Amino acid sequence: MDPRINPFSPGAGSPPPELAGRTPILDHAAIALDRLRNGLHAKSIILVGLRGVGKTVVLNRIHMLAEEAGYQAAFIEAHEGKTLAELILPALRRVLYTLNLKENVSDKTRRALRVLRSFLAGLGLKAKAGLGDLELELAIDPETGSADSGDFEADLSELLQAVGEAAADRKRAIALCIDEIQFLHEKEFGALIMALHRVSQRRLPLALVGAGLPHVRGLAGRSKSYAERLFEYPEIGPLQPSDAAEALQIPVRNQGAAFSREALAAVIEVTQGHPYFLQQWGYEAWNTSAGPTIEIADIHRATKLAIHRLDQSFFRVRFDRLTPKEKDYLRALAEMGPAAHRSGEIAAKLGVKIQSVAPVRDSLIRKGMIYSPVYGETAFTVPLFDEFMRRVMPANP
Repeated sequence: MDPRINPFSPGAGSPPPELAGRTPILDHAAIALDRLRNGLHAKSIILVGLRGVGKTVVLNRIHMLAEEAGYQAAFIEAHEGKTLAELILPALRRVLYTLNLKENVSDKTRRALRVLRSFLAGLGLKAKAGLGDLELELAIDPETGSADSGDFEADLSELLQAVGEAAADRKRAIALCIDEIQFLHEKEFGALIMALHRVSQRRLPLALVGAGLPHVRGLAGRSKSYAERLFEYPEIGPLQPSDAAEALQIPVRNQGAAFSREALAAVIEVTQGHPYFLQQWGYEAWNTSAGPTIEIADIHRATKLAIHRLDQSFFRVRFDRLTPKEKDYLRALAEMGPAAHRSGEIAAKLGVKIQSVAPVRDSLIRKGMIYSPVYGETAFTVPLFDEFMRRVMPANP
């Protein structure tokens, strides 16, 4: 069929043509945003799930819902090598300047900008690339004595309180949407949780909506014991078969085509319902089919193409970041199958003591390649990565 009208769009965070199976989570987020905007209590939200399940897509949709509800919403992507301050301060500056553009210049907004300037000075961040420019852009005197102690936890709490007060004064609300939140350092995550706790205690209209890998719950709990009472952790998982069928069938029907029942079942089985893979298989199936019905033979051809593309992009970019020891560790884990396995079993597979591979395991967790579903167990964060490891490293380590 004509690839120029192919409805599928595999890509990192690319919105699918049919966002199936996520309505309950989006409805829950919309209610929380409405409550907070109206001065009622609502927990912040951190979406949790493996790679390829559509966390970023759902987070982007919540960001849009917040804007539609009148929020000042900022979308931030965390990653290795950037501090929390470098991530959120430019966003807070934009939010505050937008609030200050309204009629009748707000004293609380001007104060929040001064506190932001003090925060920068207090932590000595003006020397950092980017944030030094930010300080120069803040053509305003600092609020001496506020958020400038150099204690990151205390200063961030003062800063977010000042920002929340500015929003309340303007009868607006603020949503900080942070993707890949598991990349925050534990101490920084603790400071953010502490700041949000203060904001929540004062019923200020500022919320966090984050998205991260499953171990983010443990990271939050280790950072602050009360994190479980501050956040909701909706699970983003593979789609149920009926939802997966809708995600495939509705877009092609809108183009005058259809999957046969057998073809539909085959795609759902091979992708295990993971949204990213559904998009990849749907994309390849459309391009290989003569149409208007996509048949099982089309899926067999599409599977070869989809696996090749994933091996060259989705899987490969993660594999290329690994050290030789990390590759060996993941190859041993892959040999044992896609489920979670005990750390001792993996070490035994490698023929070494468990203590010797602990640093490798910790590094892989920090890189977002594996996580611990329960204490002492290890599993891949990337679905089907065990199959890729066996393809790319066919010999046992």
